[in-house]
Amino acid sequence: MPDLLTEFEHEEVIAAEAKEYHPRRMVLNMGPQHPSTHGVLRLKLELDGETVVKAEPDIGYLHTGIEKEFESKKYQQAVTLTDRIDYLSNLSNNFCYALAVERLLEIEIPPMAQWMRVMLVELTRLNSHLVWLGTHALDIGAMSMFLYCMREREDILRIFEMFSGQRMMTSYIRIGGLALEPPRGWHKRITTFIDAFPSKVDEYEDLLTENRIWIGRTKGVGVMSVPDMLEWGVTGPMLRAGGLKYDARKENPHSSYEHFDFEIPTRQESDVYARYRVRVEEMRQSARIVKQAIDGMPSGRWTADAPHVVLPDRDKMKTEMEALIYHFKIVTEGFRVPEGAVYQVVESPRGELGYYVVSDGTAYPYRVFVRGPSFGNLQATPKMVEGTLLADVIASIGSMDFVLGDSDR
Repeated sequence: MPDLLTEFEHEEVIAAEAKEYHPRRMVLNMGPQHPSTHGVLRLKLELDGETVVKAEPDIGYLHTGIEKEFESKKYQQAVTLTDRIDYLSNLSNNFCYALAVERLLEIEIPPMAQWMRVMLVELTRLNSHLVWLGTHALDIGAMSMFLYCMREREDILRIFEMFSGQRMMTSYIRIGGLALEPPRGWHKRITTFIDAFPSKVDEYEDLLTENRIWIGRTKGVGVMSVPDMLEWGVTGPMLRAGGLKYDARKENPHSSYEHFDFEIPTRQESDVYARYRVRVEEMRQSARIVKQAIDGMPSGRWTADAPHVVLPDRDKMKTEMEALIYHFKIVTEGFRVPEGAVYQVVESPRGELGYYVVSDGTAYPYRVFVRGPSFGNLQATPKMVEGTLLADVIASIGSMDFVLGDSDR
């Protein structure tokens, strides 16, 4: 009989015969769920027994479209969008966006506002690391740690509420300074918290650092080399846990960070345990920065002297015609930003956070692109988990400390 197979069908048959057959392998969908994948992350895992042969991450969708929303918001209105990109370190996003726009506007921020920003951003780092440590330990089976970490996080959220009236989406760092004058009693409230915090970190370490079960689940797990991490775009504590001493607060000082004395923790092992040790030490260093900010807080204005950008005091608005006019124009029309483009980087709790802001001279951003550290870190998932056990996947992806809103923008 003549060969009735088409050329395309011939190629399919040849490909099927050439394909290696693995009777022991299975494909498993892991996630999306809490806990373990921490949101809308889905991992497609190909398993040989309990060993991961291949991993494909799918970051899912949060349907926010925040980068596109920037284009329909006035510059000051867009601050509320930055809160929702990384909801565990919203002030870091406020901070980076404000710095980028201020560079375009060429306005100078008073020392008091700069130091206050540093203090609040470091409290945000503590808040984020506490959530990471509590949930990461819970993923691996250490329930007590979650309760301990939430205890301190609650104190930080109450401080944020004291400053802004909001616990999470504070929008407190604004273009030109701060949203509101720091409240009365803030000095005592933060001092009380930060003086006690190092002893709380000691408690965390007493529970985990020498714990044989914790060590067994984290040491030698999720190892990545520094060249691999650089190739995949990994930044932050993961990179420092491999021995690369890079931190934007030191490399590109901003908002008076050059006046603060702190260390950049590093390790060499580049595994889950090393990332835990780095973040714990980062909490101690952030507490150290907050303490310095409290003790050395400059006096003066908490907003820039830029009436065309910063809303006037409400008392002046009610008594001075010029202040009322500025208030009306800023609220109704916004403020124009000179044409240009700028890329601003800060060190978020997860790594390098960058805002690329393009202005066309109007009161609305022409384009805002966010370089979220979680997206870069998640790219490295296959490199980290392939060849490890299924149970180790939980520990490995937990050590990344990603936020899915930081990935899908």
